[in-house]
Amino acid sequence: MTVKIFIKRKVQDQNAVELTLLLKRLRALTLEQPGYISGETLTRIDKKDECMVISTWRSVEDWNSWVNNPKRIEIQMQIDKLLGQETDYAMYSA
Repeated sequence: MTVKIFIKRKVQDQNAVELTLLLKRLRALTLEQPGYISGETLTRIDKKDECMVISTWRSVEDWNSWVNNPKRIEIQMQIDKLLGQETDYAMYSA
């Protein structure tokens, strides 16, 4: 069963450049991860500092493998530190 992961972040203008570089590194790793199907990034219209990534995975197990990937964890920790808060995740069945 495919799953969709909704990933919400609040982005501040002063961090945008550094965050973009980290997200590009994370995206490059994602493309190599077994079970990854697709991803889409959205910016909230009424709150420009909020973005949502919708990430589609072949299975919960594939997503969990990605979540536990040490390279992903390292980059995600840098992202959360830069944003000053933890990234919010929600999983839905497709």
